[in-house]
Amino acid sequence: MIYRHTIGSTSHVFDSLRGLMAKAAPPRSGDRLAGVAASSAEEMVAARMALADVPLTQFLTETVVPYEDDEVTRLIQDGHDAVTFRSFGHLTVGGFRDWLLSDAVTTEILNDIARAITPEMAAAVSKLMRNQDLILAAKKCEVVTRFRNTIGLRGHLAVRLQPNHPYDDLDGITGSILDGLLLGAGDACIGINAASDDPAVIGNLVRRLDEVIARLAIPTQSCVLAHVTTTLNLIAQGAPVDLVFQSIAGTQAANASFGIDLALLKEAHAAGLSLNRGSVGSNVMYFETGQGSALSAGAHHGVDQQTLEARAYGVARAFDPLLVNSVVGFIGPEYLYDGKEIIRAGLEDHFCGKLLGLPLGIDICYTNHAEADQDDMDNLLTLLGAAGVNFIMGVPGADDVMLNYQSTSFHDALYLRDLLGLKRAPEFEAWLLRAGLSGADGRIAEGEAMLPALAAQLLLPSSQS
Repeated sequence: MIYRHTIGSTSHVFDSLRGLMAKAAPPRSGDRLAGVAASSAEEMVAARMALADVPLTQFLTETVVPYEDDEVTRLIQDGHDAVTFRSFGHLTVGGFRDWLLSDAVTTEILNDIARAITPEMAAAVSKLMRNQDLILAAKKCEVVTRFRNTIGLRGHLAVRLQPNHPYDDLDGITGSILDGLLLGAGDACIGINAASDDPAVIGNLVRRLDEVIARLAIPTQSCVLAHVTTTLNLIAQGAPVDLVFQSIAGTQAANASFGIDLALLKEAHAAGLSLNRGSVGSNVMYFETGQGSALSAGAHHGVDQQTLEARAYGVARAFDPLLVNSVVGFIGPEYLYDGKEIIRAGLEDHFCGKLLGLPLGIDICYTNHAEADQDDMDNLLTLLGAAGVNFIMGVPGADDVMLNYQSTSFHDALYLRDLLGLKRAPEFEAWLLRAGLSGADGRIAEGEAMLPALAAQLLLPSSQS
């Protein structure tokens, strides 16, 4: 279909919904690299004006990636809740924006309609929103998931404790875990990015995390972020796997570059459920995404990177995950050039994920060759806290010594909780109080006094613990 909008004497013509969406996207280096970005600010505004008039029903008849060529498109289209869609399907993209921001739309309504919204609809409406719109609309969403604790309750913020080590040293990792626990981090999960892909190393890391959680009786979950096939093999060997991890993207070809397809994810989901290791819920999957992943794999089909990111959320939604994490600035400045682009992308990702009914967290991060710094991350951290982000990362000193990028620290989470009055997952908060690591007000106790006792519990031989 052809889309048009005239500004002054210039008529701007867009030859497809895919092209219209790309031209309407806020400026970012990845879309410029892909050759799909608007050529001028005027063209971008014209595209947004044209996009605002597109009926939501158009997204059900015109796909941005062909149905017959892509299993992600088929998943999205075949799984659409057509019955619920009737309640708002008469709207245009612009009307949808206005409706989402109106007082008439409540958290309950958003929960009810989440599966009637396609990822492309979410991406389209986000392109018409200012940053404050993305924050306000996302704040209305409440997506709650459970495994050994409850994540996503309104007024709460969880933290993934990320104790990475450049040599996967078990004692070094354990030391970082203690650091995080003493500062009240770890309720989203304790999750390691392994430096090695050796299954034996991965298995040792899985067992160490299980031992730490069991010895200290922590109501949280562990995850070693290995390829899903490695995790499946560990499950078959009887390893104590809590969460099953995989990086995912928004096209079939991009997922193939990760060595996965939907059938493999379905197998992994079933395997995780079969272990029955959760105590308060059964959300067993952990997915990571990031704008630009399909472009870096040469699998973007001419679609802008933010729309493809939303399509990755369509994949995640099919498997009821505990956690979905956009690693927003990790891929590099070729895709998000500077702090301004990273901040905008983080707010878009959070809004789109929450609107689609996902437990979205953000790794608020940048690489050292990006035009960004920790002040930019402070800004995004604060904005996402106001928007109700489900979880963030907790990295010792905010500097990941294995992945070599900058993220958020345990202290950053304390700042955000103190600023906005946010609590931890209730089961984890109760454990901190029982362990003497926090007071009844949730504030962290003097950690130095508790360190010897916690360390002793972890260093005792298993027969004495």
